[in-house]
Amino acid sequence: MEMNASLPLNSTSFPTQLPLNTTADINATVKPFSVFDGCDHQVEGILFDLTLQIVNVVVGIPANMLVIAILISNRKEPSTSDLFLGCLAFMDIYFGVMTPITFLNLYHWKSKNVWSSIKFSYGVKDTSGPLFLSCICLDRLVAVIFPVLFGQLKHIKYRLSLSALVFCLTFAYSAAKMVGGLPNFEKVFTGEILATFVWMTVCNASILWALKKSRGAGKDEMHPMKKKAFKTVLFILCIIVLNYLPPVALFPFEDVYSPDVFRCYVQPVGFAFLNISSTIQPISYLVRLEKVPFFSDTCVKKWCPCVCAESNKNPPAQNPPAQNPPAQNPPAQNPPAQNPTSQA
Repeated sequence: MEMNASLPLNSTSFPTQLPLNTTADINATVKPFSVFDGCDHQVEGILFDLTLQIVNVVVGIPANMLVIAILISNRKEPSTSDLFLGCLAFMDIYFGVMTPITFLNLYHWKSKNVWSSIKFSYGVKDTSGPLFLSCICLDRLVAVIFPVLFGQLKHIKYRLSLSALVFCLTFAYSAAKMVGGLPNFEKVFTGEILATFVWMTVCNASILWALKKSRGAGKDEMHPMKKKAFKTVLFILCIIVLNYLPPVALFPFEDVYSPDVFRCYVQPVGFAFLNISSTIQPISYLVRLEKVPFFSDTCVKKWCPCVCAESNKNPPAQNPPAQNPPAQNPPAQNPPAQNPTSQA
């Protein structure tokens, strides 16, 4: 098996290249391909990453398929961010589908060509998720902070152009990761994840601040629609911190760790938090829906009691029929000024 196929899952660090004069005996020293190669006694981080990838297959793929179905059903009244959400869900499905192929190749096929395809899928996940989430944050920021400009940029051609740019950057990064051997290539991902994390955090914090300040004069309560938007953005900000803070906090300090510790523990754990976003992102979208299409109310109440409780907190106010004035009393005997407060 080739040397570049023996790295832990989703690793962006490549082994040190051998001197040119030692290539004659490579085939005699190559070890069989194994996911634990080089980390046989430090497998906890890799197992943690693999466990979360299994969650993506079991939960993430159906959830993302449901998100796409909902977006298609709402195509007559789309939101401006629906295109970005659909692209993100499609990429997460592709990444989840590659997980069983990864297991088969690790323990059965052991093919270099298949491993190259797997590395391409890791590149897609590394890039498409942060970039499309950044596009969603940009869309929300313009809508809340610059509503006039947002009205001028609502045409879908602007979002199609931005999505095409994200796809080009994603495929370029993924192809470079698949080829491998580029010097300091792992620094590209570190810079990308730092930049997108800062951007998404600033965008969401600015939206929260603007919504918080948008209360009416002399009012302590926020408008119900703005309050709903405030909770939604706050929820998304928590998800962004959960998924992206671990790699942001760990990867820039690669030089602090020994090569084995960074490769066997730091990288798998950091990528695990990033990879599980393929499940958390669609679930967060479905939870925020007032009504989940394709599911009966009984099913939703059974599996999502907290969502049902939230939607039933403020039922529409209705006046009891007994409080209406008696219809049989003649108007002349009961003038409006003498209506009793008690019921007859």
